Amino acid sequence: MLIPCIDLQDGQAVQLVHGRKRELAVADVFGLLKKFNKYPWLHVIDLDAAMGKGQNDDLVRDLCASARKGFGMNVRVGGGIRTVSRAEQIVGWGVSQVIVGSAAFRRGKVNAGFLRRLAKRVRRKQIIIALDTARGTITIHGWRTRIALQAEAVMTQLEPFCAGFLCTDVDREGTMTGANLEWFRKLRGATSHPIIAAGGIKTRREIAALEKLGMDAAVGMAVYKNRLR
Repeated sequence: MLIPCIDLQDGQAVQLVHGRKRELAVADVFGLLKKFNKYPWLHVIDLDAAMGKGQNDDLVRDLCASARKGFGMNVRVGGGIRTVSRAEQIVGWGVSQVIVGSAAFRRGKVNAGFLRRLAKRVRRKQIIIALDTARGTITIHGWRTRIALQAEAVMTQLEPFCAGFLCTDVDREGTMTGANLEWFRKLRGATSHPIIAAGGIKTRREIAALEKLGMDAAVGMAVYKNRLR
């Protein structure tokens, strides 16, 4: 299944290459809902919150309400969710799932204490853990900090706290150079939990290959540039 993404920065929907260089920006964010309304799921990521540069709360909340009530879409929200209270707040906006990344790790290890507290306050089926990877290891804090852990090595430890994983290949993110299917196969072998694959995806054939692996595909740049006709 293809899942379109709306990544927010400075009140606009943007697409970044490797999470750094802005490739394009769309001012009419709500117009994207009409473009994406045929899909059952939508990802909304607050990049400003992820990078510690403010928040787009009002916009995220309104987008979620419009997607859910206007188009019947399920919405996952991520970006800067680093406390239990913040996760609870966003769940209160009526989203289907929240995506937690940086807070799942502390001092280079799995932050089991935080995840246990989170799982007591937010239903496990509403929690997705992001395992974004650059040059082989997990990267956090808006893809600015790398830690010496590999995604496939921590999945079993994280499974009790979440409903699935969002795995982004940061090295290919925004490049449309093709999905790293070898890496995604390795991840598939490491967990029975649902996996949402992201990074570099550019063709329907790749999305079909990921579906055969039992994975959904979160797609940004190729959707915005109409490469998936």
